[in-house]
Amino acid sequence: MELSILILGFLFGAILQSAKLNKYNVIGGLATLDNLAVAKAIAVTIGIGAILLNAEIGFGLAQYHVKPLILGGIVLGGFIFGVGMAILGYCPGTLAVSLGEGSLDAFFGILGALVGGLIYTVLLPYFSTLLGPDFGAISLFSLTGSKPILFYLLVFVLGAVFIGAAFWLHKIERSKDMKWLYAGASLAVLNGIVFLSAVANRPIGASTTYPYLADFLTNTTNGDYFQKIQKPGSWELFFLAGAFLSGILLSLLRKDFKLTLIHDHWKKHKGTNAVKRIIWSFVGGFILIFGARMAGGCTSGHIVSGGMQLAASSLLFAVFVFAGLLLTGKLFYKQK
Repeated sequence: MELSILILGFLFGAILQSAKLNKYNVIGGLATLDNLAVAKAIAVTIGIGAILLNAEIGFGLAQYHVKPLILGGIVLGGFIFGVGMAILGYCPGTLAVSLGEGSLDAFFGILGALVGGLIYTVLLPYFSTLLGPDFGAISLFSLTGSKPILFYLLVFVLGAVFIGAAFWLHKIERSKDMKWLYAGASLAVLNGIVFLSAVANRPIGASTTYPYLADFLTNTTNGDYFQKIQKPGSWELFFLAGAFLSGILLSLLRKDFKLTLIHDHWKKHKGTNAVKRIIWSFVGGFILIFGARMAGGCTSGHIVSGGMQLAASSLLFAVFVFAGLLLTGKLFYKQK
């Protein structure tokens, strides 16, 4: 079982590396609208994935795993997650891949993420009421599933809209690089495989790893929250371990493994002070995971996996993530 999860994580990491979607320069570049590869890949993954996944479910090969629309957590957590993503320049899943490639700022981001996960576990009982109200698991299927013709028509239409949006962004960017398209399509297929009842019967995810591992290492395991995240956290830990291994192995095979703390995008906007980058990497990781746990997911587990299910919670989460990301990109980064 663990080996199969490692293999899935390895493939996840390999796909991200194929289009450099894990790189700080690419994700940080999205925050300042200098690079749209991540946004294009996400849109095409949701578009293709929505059609693929709903076909799988229709044939009885998989089932829905829709996250509930807990309004306060989705809105506030999504915005906080976007802030952390802009500052850190990584997502919970890409942290592991980039660390494998030698990115030292990813290491400090992981440390911040672990602390953020632990603090969230400790503080959750004191602010859990702020996360509501809970409107339940709302998706296109829950709204139109009793009318299958309408449902599948809308699935194809919305899938086409997301794919079209990706190509519209590509036209705006005026880039000739199409690796984002192949990576996005591959991520949709990989997530579709993970969803299969015969494989993992769950979506791809990453952010639960951090509170799970932090709670385990500090023996903060007696509360209800750890019991809730224990199973998904263990799965995601092995999944990210596979992604980390892909970062190491493939970068060595490409002969581009390099220990790096200051990346070009950070240098351009924030300078070359190493201490400054270390501190902000830690802070960004802390904020990233705190927001992810408030919302109950991250880029892979919420935006992509939930988007493929056309879940209201995940699509709303995406809106507030990008709001936090772009606002922080405008305010935090100043070109030197």
